[in-house]
Amino acid sequence: MPARAVPWLERLQRAAASQRLGSLRSQLLRWLLIPLVMLVLLDAVFVYRNALDAADMAYDRSLLASTRALAERVSIVNGKVVAEVPYVALDSFETDTLGRIYYKVTGINGELVSGYGDLPAVPKNVPRSENYPALVRFYHAYYHGKPIRIAALLQPVYDDTMRGIALIQVAETLDARRGLSNQILLNTLLWQAAMVLLMAALVWFAVRLVLQPLMRLKTEVETRSLSDLSDVDPSLVHREMRPLVTAMNGSMARLQQLIASQRRFIADASHQLRTPLTVLKTQAEMALRECDRQGAGEPSMAAVRNIVSSMAATTDSAVLLANRLLTLARIEHGGEHLEMQTVSLREVVQQVGLEMAMTAVGKQIDLSLEAADEAPVHGQALLLHELVANLVDNALRYTPPGGSVILRVCLRNEGMQAGVLLEVEDSGPGLATDERERVFTPFYRAGAALESNPGGAGLGLAIVRDIADLHHAQLTLQTAANGHGLMVRVVFGALQPTAA
Repeated sequence: MPARAVPWLERLQRAAASQRLGSLRSQLLRWLLIPLVMLVLLDAVFVYRNALDAADMAYDRSLLASTRALAERVSIVNGKVVAEVPYVALDSFETDTLGRIYYKVTGINGELVSGYGDLPAVPKNVPRSENYPALVRFYHAYYHGKPIRIAALLQPVYDDTMRGIALIQVAETLDARRGLSNQILLNTLLWQAAMVLLMAALVWFAVRLVLQPLMRLKTEVETRSLSDLSDVDPSLVHREMRPLVTAMNGSMARLQQLIASQRRFIADASHQLRTPLTVLKTQAEMALRECDRQGAGEPSMAAVRNIVSSMAATTDSAVLLANRLLTLARIEHGGEHLEMQTVSLREVVQQVGLEMAMTAVGKQIDLSLEAADEAPVHGQALLLHELVANLVDNALRYTPPGGSVILRVCLRNEGMQAGVLLEVEDSGPGLATDERERVFTPFYRAGAALESNPGGAGLGLAIVRDIADLHHAQLTLQTAANGHGLMVRVVFGALQPTAA
């Protein structure tokens, strides 16, 4: 997989991400309402359990009262435990408006005295109730397949001949308890549902109100003209959104700078290209006139040759200017996407020296290379070649015949200034101190340069500066060792072990 995804894949990923994000309003409503509904459901579970406990407590009190009423009718007669339960009392125990009542009386020795003999016994692990001042235990059981609630009361019985503890059990079905619990739950759910609906309406209104500044910001950005790149007022949105607006304003400012730079570049390029194209057109018209004159019987092949030679030179200048303009544009607007690698600066300088050797020989200039070290740097090979080529080309253009151009490459180990050093020194007229910063401006040419090389474009050092900035290198112009020439010094940072 490449380190950087292709553009169409990036667009597809961004589209998928936007689909996943969806609407901010919808997300806010979901994240507010769904947890609220979950909390309501959880609260309903606790409410139902509390309703069951409340129903048990209420009905347990009534069940205990029935058990005590039955216990008062238990006594000892002729040495036996008896329960005198009248028919009316028995009928009231056995029937209920919402459920059914069962009872059982067990004697001192565990014998059945009265009631339903198959009523479930008291489990061993049931503790005594602490809510009432009586020896009573409450527990749940099943009787004939139905759930019941039983109160088991230990009742002391005695007479002159014997004494002991009788067990009175009264049970009732859970229909009344469950009905009360369900009614409490239903009322609670209805109330909470109404609260949820009201809360949903309030949340929707609140979200709509909170998002109004974003909608106003959206409307303002959409209604702007194409040329309006002014800052957006951060006070239009909330405090948490102001960093985003500030970042947008910064992006707009950078975009304005980029557009201004492009406009300036296009204006300068059109101005610079207009001159050689106008000259080329004039030379072509002169060549046509000379050809017409030659056809009329006036031989002027030498003049035509001179014009064609001038046209070739003008075309070369225009091609060189166009190439340098394209190089400058690529560096300014695409330098951040270049792939960097470890490059031997000595090999780059040696290759440029070989390419420029014939030009140096033609001008009778001594071109020499001083490079004892390998000098690895982290950069882009083509751009480094362009940097060295522009420096050597400038040095050869402005060095008079019989002069010298020296190329130096070496490692520098001076504490914090460790790195790779590149120097291009010539024996030309040099450059005034007050012009050493201005020559890095595109299309600017110093006075001495106009005299010695009137056909230049003024882009060489601008390209060198941009390439040096891309490689985080320090570029300085100094006076050569001979006292009148120019020495260009470029210092690259030391190569990190991980990069090497």
